[in-house]
Amino acid sequence: MQRRFILKLVAALGAASLFAAHAARAEETIKVGVTGGPHAQIMEVVKTVAAKNGLNIKIVEFSDYVQPNAALAGGDLDANSYQHDPYLQAQVKDRGYKLIRVADTVTYPMGIYSKKLKKLADLQPGAKIAVPNDPTNGGRALLLLQKQGLLKLRAEAGLKATPLDIVDNPKKLKIVELDAAQIPRSLNDVDAAAINTNFAMEAGLKPKQDAIAIEDPQGPYVNIIAIREADRNKPWVAKLVAAYHSPEVKQFVEGKFGGAVITAW
Repeated sequence: MQRRFILKLVAALGAASLFAAHAARAEETIKVGVTGGPHAQIMEVVKTVAAKNGLNIKIVEFSDYVQPNAALAGGDLDANSYQHDPYLQAQVKDRGYKLIRVADTVTYPMGIYSKKLKKLADLQPGAKIAVPNDPTNGGRALLLLQKQGLLKLRAEAGLKATPLDIVDNPKKLKIVELDAAQIPRSLNDVDAAAINTNFAMEAGLKPKQDAIAIEDPQGPYVNIIAIREADRNKPWVAKLVAAYHSPEVKQFVEGKFGGAVITAW
């Protein structure tokens, strides 16, 4: 009797340990960094979907583009979702981060906004135009200005064009480089500004209504989920991507943002 009791007790304890281990795996928690506005709103939906598959997401919100990658590289985050791949690659090259892209998310076509003009053709000689001061988004803004016929860049400048690459500027426009998150607040101080859509929407601007020029959504600036290279094979990565690429998230994006944010899957 005593032997049978001990065997049953050992079996019960073993089962309990296995159940606890399984529960711990099933309820894994990760931290995902986002910027405020649409990225944060979308991640709230991703969080709800992921929870159904045993992945708990703690959302950490940032107010700029620099800190989420630093936090990810430093181990304070497990993933981030706020940037496009050209920006990530520039950060990897400049700062030596061992970060990789694991999934595409959404596209935010960049727009040009103004509180003083109804159309770009009204820009006067010497007008001030604000653009982001980071290499990839700054280049993106300059390429948009070039496409609108306002200036011309060196052919070899590519996606990382800077004001130094301007070879023709018939209106002698003054390019003012500012932190991307601060540009919406500069609209009263400049004649026009190239603003990333997430920051524009956070500031109450509606890209389809308020932008006086807008980027073609089919381009290299699709946003991504980034993780540390060492984590690429961890089970939670697949769960995170599956939750983001779910029908629930696609439906939310299409219904919430009225075409200003476009899903990339």
